[in-house]
Amino acid sequence: MIWRAKAKMAEPEGVMNRKLMVRVFRCALLAANLILSPAIFTGGIVAPAGAQTSAATAAVKPADYSKPEEHARAVGKELLARGIPGLSVAVAVDGKIVYSEGFGYADLEERVPVWPTTKFRIGSVSKPLTSAALVLLVEQGKLDLDAPVQKYVPTFPGKGSPITSRMLAGHLGGIRHYKDDEFLISKHYDNVVEGLKIFQDDPLVAPPGTQFNYSSYGYNLLSAVVQGASGQDFLAYMQQRVFTPLGLRDTLADQPADIIAQRARFYTRHKDKPMRNAPFVDNSYKWAGGGFLSSAEDLVRFGSALLQPGFLKPESLRLLFTSQKTSDGKETGYGMGWAIHNSKSGQRVYEHSGGSAGGSSQLILYPDVHVVVAMICNFEGDDGWRREDIESIGEAFENR
Repeated sequence: MIWRAKAKMAEPEGVMNRKLMVRVFRCALLAANLILSPAIFTGGIVAPAGAQTSAATAAVKPADYSKPEEHARAVGKELLARGIPGLSVAVAVDGKIVYSEGFGYADLEERVPVWPTTKFRIGSVSKPLTSAALVLLVEQGKLDLDAPVQKYVPTFPGKGSPITSRMLAGHLGGIRHYKDDEFLISKHYDNVVEGLKIFQDDPLVAPPGTQFNYSSYGYNLLSAVVQGASGQDFLAYMQQRVFTPLGLRDTLADQPADIIAQRARFYTRHKDKPMRNAPFVDNSYKWAGGGFLSSAEDLVRFGSALLQPGFLKPESLRLLFTSQKTSDGKETGYGMGWAIHNSKSGQRVYEHSGGSAGGSSQLILYPDVHVVVAMICNFEGDDGWRREDIESIGEAFENR
């Protein structure tokens, strides 16, 4: 330390002056950034005023999106005011991201702001990702949607009637959903087949094909089908055949032991209790049904890729977005990984929501106008968002 101080004193005066000017300039830049980063105070949390906008997005957005952006920003701030710690919203029109912004904090304790690339738990929005992998295998001739699942997962016990991949993808397989505290499992499973032991010996909730019964465990079984049909580890197949080809750089498995850049921390609050860290979970038992991380930008990239043939063939898109029917002919309003219905304003939409320990998400596709909107946050609780909030953002960009 003493040597360094003497060495600095021995520098020529011109060098010292230049170094001093550089330091002053850096300090001025830091001060300017602080001044130009306003904050809002919501629910006892000082949060950035939602100004974390993607630079890449700003370069392509047309000027006439100013009013929809104002509306999206107002919705984002309203969600913060309801108590959500942090969230990210993105909108794509005709396959291009035209709006992307983060609001609040990804980490409350360290005051890390949400960025457009912050990775949140997307919960059941993992199902549309899995269904894309499923129909890719159909395209490759490696999967028969109507074959019994035991063709690809021979260790899964028979249930008296055949259960097919088509049924599982449409929640018609009779597999049960979570019960008791299974939503918060913390055990790590090294293979998706091992995770099936949680429910594989339980009775069906209905004969296969007869009733729509929403089941994340049905998608867990689908992950084993994907693994068996492809001959690859499920996560490796998702990375190589879905995430990488679509440029989904922020989408991956929520591995708790891994160092994952820009992964949010997760929070929960129920029944007027204070905000708390969400309980520890290990999502290795439910990657396919609710275990992935993603960013809002990645989700709208994914949704945009499904609005026209390209990544998937036309017949594959029809599989995803055509309502399945029960064995007595009643439509379920759910295709393969996608709910199919109308928005509150009457627009035709394909959508999926997601909930996880410390995370909530919504992905909505407007196929008639090629608009996709996504919202994800690091909060699970009684006070949160409504689907209509996110619909209003997407439809504002449609009506620009």
